[in-house]
Amino acid sequence: MNFTGFTSDDFDVFLVPGLENRMSVLIERVRPKLEVLGAEIAPYLSALCGEEMFVHVAKHARRTINPPIDTWVAWAANKRGYKALPHFEVGMFESHLFIIFAIIYESPNKVVFANHLEQQLSDITSKLPKSYYWSMDHMKPDGTPHDEMDQESFDVLINKLKQVKKAEVICGLRIPREEAVNIKGDKLIETIQETFETLLPLYRMAF
Repeated sequence: MNFTGFTSDDFDVFLVPGLENRMSVLIERVRPKLEVLGAEIAPYLSALCGEEMFVHVAKHARRTINPPIDTWVAWAANKRGYKALPHFEVGMFESHLFIIFAIIYESPNKVVFANHLEQQLSDITSKLPKSYYWSMDHMKPDGTPHDEMDQESFDVLINKLKQVKKAEVICGLRIPREEAVNIKGDKLIETIQETFETLLPLYRMAF
């Protein structure tokens, strides 16, 4: 099975009411695509990072009441899990597709990343595309466009990563659903690979 891209029906999964019903449709409709995408991207990402990157498709297993508002596939250098490690993700909210580098609250690498970001900020900010975005909460669909991040914004982000236990950092590309549904599978894979290559310096800074 080749990755064929995403459709409006895939994004509409997040409009299905109720945890059980939404999970049922998500498992049937979206998860197989994420599994195929994960397998297709893994060899490229492993070569890019210089270490084997393992595929982790979101299971949403901890949920007991609220249905998920997003889903994703992640790649990290550990077969057993990814949340404690710097990692890459491709996923979707009802409104958009995201292609990101992430360090979430469970990772001890936050302070290392914050120190390196502080030291290399001018270099990093000049190289990242203006269309990318930053976020400090992986549970929220919004974020701040890279070209709107000033010194003060980065100071807040860096200080939170150093001082707040549950702090997170996310950076990458968002594609509105209206655009994402018109991108064929091979073209989307190309876009994901290019985005991960652009985000690689951030991944390197986390160690």
